[in-house]
Amino acid sequence: MSTGDLRNIAPLLDAYLAYFEGTRLPFTIPGHKQKAARLDAGLGSLVDLDIPLYGGLDEIKLTNKVLEKAEGLAGKLWGADFSRFSTGGSTHANQAVILALGKPGDKVALSRTAHRSVLSALVLAGLEPLWLTPEIDSATGVPLGIPLSEFERVLPQKPIALLLTEPGYLGTLSDIGALVKSAHSHSIPVIIDAAWGAHFGFHPDLPAHALQMGADALVTSVHKALPGYSASALLLAKTTLLSGDRLEQSFETTHTTSPAGAPLASIDAVRALLQSQGESLLGNLLENIKRFKAQVQQEFALPIFLNGSDFPQGRFDPTKIVLRANQLGISGVELEEALGTHGIRVEMADSDTVVFLATLADSADDFDRLAKIVIQTVKKMQGTARPSATALSWSVIPEVKISMRDAYFAKTEMVSRQNAIGRISADLIAPYPPGVAVVAPGEILTEQIVSGLTQSKDAGVRIAYATDPTLNQYRVVIS
Repeated sequence: MSTGDLRNIAPLLDAYLAYFEGTRLPFTIPGHKQKAARLDAGLGSLVDLDIPLYGGLDEIKLTNKVLEKAEGLAGKLWGADFSRFSTGGSTHANQAVILALGKPGDKVALSRTAHRSVLSALVLAGLEPLWLTPEIDSATGVPLGIPLSEFERVLPQKPIALLLTEPGYLGTLSDIGALVKSAHSHSIPVIIDAAWGAHFGFHPDLPAHALQMGADALVTSVHKALPGYSASALLLAKTTLLSGDRLEQSFETTHTTSPAGAPLASIDAVRALLQSQGESLLGNLLENIKRFKAQVQQEFALPIFLNGSDFPQGRFDPTKIVLRANQLGISGVELEEALGTHGIRVEMADSDTVVFLATLADSADDFDRLAKIVIQTVKKMQGTARPSATALSWSVIPEVKISMRDAYFAKTEMVSRQNAIGRISADLIAPYPPGVAVVAPGEILTEQIVSGLTQSKDAGVRIAYATDPTLNQYRVVIS
């Protein structure tokens, strides 16, 4: 397919491009009218390609139903009964599906590796989490996913849904098929936050996507593993165990009433790209990653990348590039800083790992340049290998004292780090990335949590969402 042909099979992309090909004199929002360059060249370069859905991609009254057509095409491609495009990222899509699950006080089985947006959605919905602890691989310190035994442990508490994060931040997956089978035997829907797995299901060497594996809802970001606009996301669902009406109500309740056209058009264009060229493009990406890893690995004696062979069959994303800094005797955070001096930005770094995000947009030359810089930088820093340590985000077993919702609305106070131990946290606090909560509102701040957060911060990891980002004080519930 040649450049420009995507618009022929992507109605929103075509509508976006057609807007600028026509002659219009808008007396509607947005206020920049696509001519802010008249006021300031810099401002114009920023906003003059922005058009809205209403009065942009479609008429004010959505007469042409172009969004509905595009969402229908995505639903058909992913095999979903319900398909909606979000300009609020997977955060919004997670909130929408969780609000559609039940009523305040209902319980949901939930992976502890869930993103902050899932926990925030539980507060909004008034749902109570039944935490599921991931299995940790002893050799790599990486979470392998939620074992079936963990889910079956909470079944007597009658969860109304099972919420999973698949793949995890480091590319691993649970045995989704077994979990779905167990949940469905109790008529429990399975919702999967697959923010990092939008490319799954479109190449035989990649895992199937969540709906192909039997899940009931799939949330995914189009701007992470795929070349979509920032904050563009998909909510796809089957409506056997979920209510389509509730999903629609919840989606509209939590979405903006002024969605930007470019993110919506990019979702449609990326869908068309996957549908027409996905297998070929993903095949090239997989070959580039394989060659990159081989180039770098041949320079070092110990295995320095996570690979599919490290995990059970089909439970690792082969597009994920995770460098094991501990095998090189290097701090991942320090390696991140060193690579930054060469203009290399990485997705995540902690003491033991550095994550490089590779996508369809990366060329073979990009990988060759990255390999050269990584080899040169690592050789200057290399030390003695050390055992892997389980990151704080994967190792904390929460001690729940009160509900997240009660903690969210409770009276609070700030106390010193020392005096916070044993108190109920009013904050969600997470190293970011990956944004996985070390402590959530309503949980006890333990010595492990407080000291672990301090150590992570001192090692250069950004600690997000704490009221006091220095961690000298903690916001706690007044009993």
